Amino acid sequence: MGLIHVHTDEGLCGLGWALAPQHAGIAPVAAGLLEYCKPLLIGEDPFNYRRIWQKLWVPKLLGRRGLTTRFISGIDIALWDLMGKATGKSVHKLLGAAQARVPAYIAGGYYGEGKGLAGLAAEMEANLELGAKAVKMKIGGASIAEDVERVRVVRETIGPDVDLMVDANCAYSGREALNIARKIERYDIFWFEEPLPPDDYRGHGRLAAATSIPIATGENEYTRYGFRDLIAHDAAAIFNADAQVLGGITEFMNVAALAAAHDLHIAPHGDQEIHLHLVGAIPNGLIVEYYRDTIDTNRGDIFEEKLSLDDDGWLTVPDRPGLGFTPNYDFLERHRLA
Repeated sequence: MGLIHVHTDEGLCGLGWALAPQHAGIAPVAAGLLEYCKPLLIGEDPFNYRRIWQKLWVPKLLGRRGLTTRFISGIDIALWDLMGKATGKSVHKLLGAAQARVPAYIAGGYYGEGKGLAGLAAEMEANLELGAKAVKMKIGGASIAEDVERVRVVRETIGPDVDLMVDANCAYSGREALNIARKIERYDIFWFEEPLPPDDYRGHGRLAAATSIPIATGENEYTRYGFRDLIAHDAAAIFNADAQVLGGITEFMNVAALAAAHDLHIAPHGDQEIHLHLVGAIPNGLIVEYYRDTIDTNRGDIFEEKLSLDDDGWLTVPDRPGLGFTPNYDFLERHRLA
């Protein structure tokens, strides 16, 4: 996580954080991007966020895809946090506040040395004890036969009333994805996430037409134009749009509106602290991804404020100004890369 602070002459500070590879080699790139972007922000009014976004987004040079778009995302998120603090309102409220509580699913089901089927079942049982009404597991890291068995075990563990998502992280060819989709359809899969490489729009469309499982993708997609192309290929029923990747909250709302015009749902990938506000702000927000401390080992230490599922397996959107989360700087300093 890369923190971005935007300071104002009135003493307020907006905080954004972008999703970037956790590697020290990225630091010089981030420093260069910071020096490029600073003059474009100095003297601006944060409430002119669309003008600022257009100044930053120069596709020939910056923001079409990759790390530069993620950097723009962090700045834009910081501006929204700043606007919330300036008005005393949450980002959720600034964006329209369609719903105060949103459903969540617990992400996990990862592979692990020695974990086995018993370990996978134990993890899912622990999720249920936390109040989960939806869970996600990984597939694509083992043989199709082994993964079908893993899906069977999870479904039997959680029972018929808990939603089950599977996530392949782009592991399959079109033939392989259709093969496993047909074999796990019997287990009532809520969605099949990232079955194919992210740029295979046509393949996603063919798969979506061939299986009864809804296809979800988009966590590695950038800007409204990438999602426009997914829509043009009927590639997915659910978009895992990530504000930390695709261009920030401003561009996320563009994607959400585009999806709404085609009756498609948004179920963001990643960071629950940011996306809780966004899913709660839009009428086509479906569900929030939630990471347990035991899955994301630093999750419980990054922020001073904590989130937990209620008895319904839902999360309540915080009503604090801005994003409403305060970094635990003492903890983060111990993990500084640069």
